[in-house]
Amino acid sequence: MNTSQHEWRRGRYVISTDRARLDIKAVHEFLSTSSYWAQGRSFETVARAVENSLPFGLYDGERLIGFARVVTDHATFAWLADVYVLEEFRGEGLGKFLVETVLDHPDFRTLRRWLLGTRDAHGLYRQFGFTDIEEPQFYMHRVNTNAQGRPFAAAADEGV
Repeated sequence: MNTSQHEWRRGRYVISTDRARLDIKAVHEFLSTSSYWAQGRSFETVARAVENSLPFGLYDGERLIGFARVVTDHATFAWLADVYVLEEFRGEGLGKFLVETVLDHPDFRTLRRWLLGTRDAHGLYRQFGFTDIEEPQFYMHRVNTNAQGRPFAAAADEGV
């Protein structure tokens, strides 16, 4: 696994995997208040998720204007998560730049399978070869509706 930091440039915009540069407060602010998938997510949860993923920050100068992270085993599988570009920077191709950069990261070029979840960006991801799951009956998931509180088993035992 290549653990070195990487940086990509397109005009005035930069994508970096440098964790020290990443503004976790800004990531938390967007995810917990502006995303549909992470409303109300705690700062601690966002920080832990970023710590245990490979983060990609999209910058205009020093300002964080977009973000994505990858959860992976660096050998066979990756989950692309928490992808966003701030509203005021949309329409400039930065979402494409971000996804293209993530998928072309040197550590990920030989991965067999990528997954992601989206409610409204299917067109973006299709441009990079993502498709609907053809045989969803082979996939399962487990949702802990009480993830911010009690353990899953306790919530299930109580019928929550």
